[in-house]
Amino acid sequence: MNEVIIVKPEKCVGCNACVRNCPAPEANITKILEDGRFVTTVNPEKCITCGECVRTCNHGARDYIDDTRECMQRLSKEKLIILAAPAIKSVFPTQWMGVLDWFRNKGCIIYDVSFGADICTWAHLRAIENKKVGNIITQPCAAIVKYIEIYQPKLLNNLSPIHSPIACGVTYIKKYLRHSNPIAVLSPCIAKKTEFAETGLVDFNVTFNKLKEYFDANGIKIPTNSEHDFEYRFDDQQGQVGAVYPRPGGLRDNLWLHNPDINITTSEGVHKVYPELDMYATMPEFKHPEVFDVLSCEFGCNVGPASGTKQTVFDVMATMREVEKEAKKRRKTGVFRQGEDRLFRRFDEELRLSDFMRVYKRLTPSPIPSEKQLNAVFELMGKHTKEDKNFNCHACGYKSCKDMATAICRGLNTPDNCIVHAKSVLTARHSELTAQHERLTEITTKCFALSEELKNNVHEIKSNIDTIGDSTNKTNEKAHLVNELLSNIVTFCESNETMDAYIVKHKIVILETTLKAFTALDENINTTNASSNLIIKSIIEIRNLVDGINATLNETVNV
Repeated sequence: MNEVIIVKPEKCVGCNACVRNCPAPEANITKILEDGRFVTTVNPEKCITCGECVRTCNHGARDYIDDTRECMQRLSKEKLIILAAPAIKSVFPTQWMGVLDWFRNKGCIIYDVSFGADICTWAHLRAIENKKVGNIITQPCAAIVKYIEIYQPKLLNNLSPIHSPIACGVTYIKKYLRHSNPIAVLSPCIAKKTEFAETGLVDFNVTFNKLKEYFDANGIKIPTNSEHDFEYRFDDQQGQVGAVYPRPGGLRDNLWLHNPDINITTSEGVHKVYPELDMYATMPEFKHPEVFDVLSCEFGCNVGPASGTKQTVFDVMATMREVEKEAKKRRKTGVFRQGEDRLFRRFDEELRLSDFMRVYKRLTPSPIPSEKQLNAVFELMGKHTKEDKNFNCHACGYKSCKDMATAICRGLNTPDNCIVHAKSVLTARHSELTAQHERLTEITTKCFALSEELKNNVHEIKSNIDTIGDSTNKTNEKAHLVNELLSNIVTFCESNETMDAYIVKHKIVILETTLKAFTALDENINTTNASSNLIIKSIIEIRNLVDGINATLNETVNV
């Protein structure tokens, strides 16, 4: 599957907001980089492209790919068909006509997705009336379809086989109007790119947000129109009440307009609809409503993640109310006469229900890790007790420690990203550093004691040197050598309040070399001078003391 949601790793701060808000449990992969940063990327095979992470990320680390650039390149070469999703009226409340006119001036043919939504309503009603379907989950939302295909494939038996409004509109254009031009859809939805790829019906998903960016980047100024003008001269019929599909419960309201007795339940928003789909999957069929009308976006397609709208939900719903009033007015005066819906009668006469049905991909869900596998991961996370395994702080982004452990089992996360694990590691490291500090304090004290003893011995030897006579030149030479040695040792001891292993080893070499030279010299002159023997003994003691200091300092290597 081609990547739709993209990540800019240099902007990712590892806050886990994307994981926390993503309804797809296997869509994110968190890794720790060499520099210690945590970065979360996307697994395109498990991503449902709902766009919630794009909406949630405050650091600009998430974005998405649509087909705006490719569409504009194709636009300069051949005549395209443009389908405008009805949400264009709420996203561009005073410019939507100008946007469509811009494409028309480029030679495009302009159609209304609302008309496809009317076909979608008709198809659902006829399928329900003719018992072609049982209890169904609606599918205008491409993210919902992808979630069911990947994570709840057994619900494919309930997923409505009726195409989405866009796909119904495209099918009508291709099969009934017999157009073969490339088709681009202006939409507020990132996930539609996956629907178009799976059905093969649409060539370009041009999202409103990327279209705005294109206009701004190229200095294209779109003229304004009246904020309450909702009619447009499309190249075929403008849709009717299908125009309210983008709002929550839009399909439900269309079905109830024709048959208010249908049992319909609605659900919207990533934090509500996906858990309820999971709940739906566990329920017996007799508890299901006839129609479960669902949308991934909490406030419908009007504020989809690719809408780029700055309109508040109140602005959007006010626009939708005006759109509905205008659509119902046209329906009464144009297609609904003497109690008969003439548009639906036309559909009955001209359309085949089978042309507006689709099939879905049945994917195999990832295996659930065993308790043994989870316990092994819990150990890596430093979670050994039942309380540890149910800490459930949500800092990692998952709903529970078990979900986090499951993600680690699947290679989607790392134990280092668990805050409890990180705290336990820091606590252990702090204890280790405390013990090291205490040991180093002991060693330092010992070194200072040995250094003080060394100073005393050196000064005692120097006193003995003063008693040695200048009996021979050899003895003078010996005294000069010892004096030079002792001067070095005294300088060393008095100028180095602290000693490292390198300095001590250097002085050992000086001591050993001088001792050998002094001993050899003593043998050559065959002296038995008592002071000489005392000096030799003292030098050996000095060397032993320095050896002791060296050994003590070497203990720091293992601390």
